This record gives sequence, structure tokens and C-alpha cells, in this order.
Amino acid sequence: MEGFVMATSAKQSDINEHHSHAYGLIIYSAFAYVVGVTGLAALVFAMAGLLPLGNVAPVTGSNLVAALLNVLLLGVWGLQHSIMARPAFKSKLNRHFPVALERSNYVLMSGVALLLVVLLWQPLSGIAWHVQGGLAVPFWLMFLAGWSYLLAATFAINHFDLFGLRQAWLAAHGQEYTPVPFKENWMYRYSRHPIMLGVLVGLWFTPMMTASALMLAVGLTVYIAIGVYFEEKDLRQSIGPRYDEYRQRVGTFFTVKKR
Repeated sequence: MEGFVMATSAKQSDINEHHSHAYGLIIYSAFAYVVGVTGLAALVFAMAGLLPLGNVAPVTGSNLVAALLNVLLLGVWGLQHSIMARPAFKSKLNRHFPVALERSNYVLMSGVALLLVVLLWQPLSGIAWHVQGGLAVPFWLMFLAGWSYLLAATFAINHFDLFGLRQAWLAAHGQEYTPVPFKENWMYRYSRHPIMLGVLVGLWFTPMMTASALMLAVGLTVYIAIGVYFEEKDLRQSIGPRYDEYRQRVGTFFTVKKR
């Protein structure tokens, strides 16, 4: 009888440990998701002029020094994105974290890095353009369309897989992870990188482009151009000939039909 009680207690302990592990995965992935989305929201609000950009923690009055510090911030953000996307880094990170949290770790650190960029961005004097009145309406419509397009594009593939929630959920329920299959859904029939297209439209169609915002827009645009190049290489390796055929039919950001 005593042995039965001990075995039952051990079994219950294993169940409790499994539940704790499962809850931990879900909570961590949800936290990473919130931080990642908050970082993106901070960028959107900053470009809309609803969140101070370059005025939260100014450390210099010199445009040159401020620009150099901003380049450094962009470099840190870019390195975080690039290094954490490399297989070698993922392999090392997975020694300390469950594989199911690989994407969540990336989303978490991307959110933190983007928040640091927005909050620590240094002010630059000057305004590139300021469209007012009725002329500002088309800019606002394009601004909203760009960021909305980005959001829609995440759901066109798999929003929850992209942000790491699906991986953690499957692991918490003891199910094996299966990668989302490559499909030409929605805007992916006309654009290979609609998420990046949405970012570009959102960055540049702002009615008031201060010098601070302009430098951020330029920096992110340069990174997107570099990032798309390397992402294309990874996709061609992972998907193979099917992606090569897709590249021939569909443009990087939009497709121009040939007559």
C-alpha cells in the first residue's frame, strides 16, 4: 500500500512538473509576443508623431554626434536581428532554452532592441517636410494602409507561428512542431515580401517628417534592403527550386505584369 501511495505521489509530481513546464512555455511566449508587438507599436507611434522620437533621452546638442549615436543604435538593432537569425547562434541558444522558445527569444529581443532605438534615439534639428490640412489626408491614409498591410501579411502566412506563439503552444501540449508550409496566400501572390513593403510605406508616408524621423526611416530602409537580400538566400536554400520559380513570377515588393 505504501509503495502504491509513493508511486501515485511520484506520478502526480511528474504531472505537476509537466503542467508547470507547459504553463512556463506559454507564459514566456506570450510575454515575448507583448514585448515584440510593443516595440513595433512604439515605432509606429513615433513615426506618427504620437510618441516623442529623439526627445526622451537627449545627450547632445550636436547634430553630428547625435547622428553617430543613432547609427550606433541602428547597428545594435541590426546586429541583434542578424546574429539571432544565424543557425550557429540558434544552436548555442537552444542549449540553454527549449527549442520551442527559439522564435519567442528572437521576438523578445527584437522588441527590446526596437524599444531602445525609439526611446534612446537622439534628436536632430530640422524638418524634411510637413504636409498640413487636406493635403495631409492622403499621407495619413497611406501611413495607415502600410502598417495595416504589414499586419495583414503576418496573418497571410501564420501570425502566431511568426511570433513564436504556435511553437510554444504545441510544445506545451506535447505535439511535435511542423513548419508552416510555403503558400502563396493573399498578397504573397503579388509580393514576396509584403511585410517589408508595409514597413516601407508606413515609414515614408508620414505627414511630418522631422530630421530625426528621416534618419530613422533611411536607416531602416537600408537594413530592409540588406535583410531582404539575405532572407532571399535562406529561402532559396530551404525551399529550393519552387522558390526560384516563385521569384521569377512574383516581384520583391510588387509584381509588374509584363505584356
